[in-house]
Amino acid sequence: MKRYTIAAALTFGCFALLETAAAQAATVVARVKISEQQMTVSYNGQTLHTWTVSTARRGKVTPVGSWKAKWLSKNHKSSIYDNAPMPYSIFYNGNYAVHGTTSIKKLGQPASAGCVRLHPDNAAILFAMAKKEGLDNVMIVVEP
Repeated sequence: MKRYTIAAALTFGCFALLETAAAQAATVVARVKISEQQMTVSYNGQTLHTWTVSTARRGKVTPVGSWKAKWLSKNHKSSIYDNAPMPYSIFYNGNYAVHGTTSIKKLGQPASAGCVRLHPDNAAILFAMAKKEGLDNVMIVVEP
């Protein structure tokens, strides 16, 4: 029993180190802490911004992990949720994205269907950074 526990801990530790190394290699890292409903944005290892976010509401999930940004959509509308506006979307994991929201009053509390919502002004800043630096240089890290 203890062998499996040690092996699991070592495996998890290796994945955590790889995730940290990948995030450190990226020029732009957007790190979301679900428990705090907060995002920190760093550029070349220096924290530039700390913003309030909304992640998944009860019954929905914001996946935890680390991903490179996949694609950008400045004026995106949800194809899943009644054409809901998703300005300055940075897609990172399938249909999951960091994007602006019109529900500004709900920032700081779980409210989304799984995406990471930001104030539109902050989403525009992050979007511009991603566009300038290139998607290969942008990591989205979501922690519990």
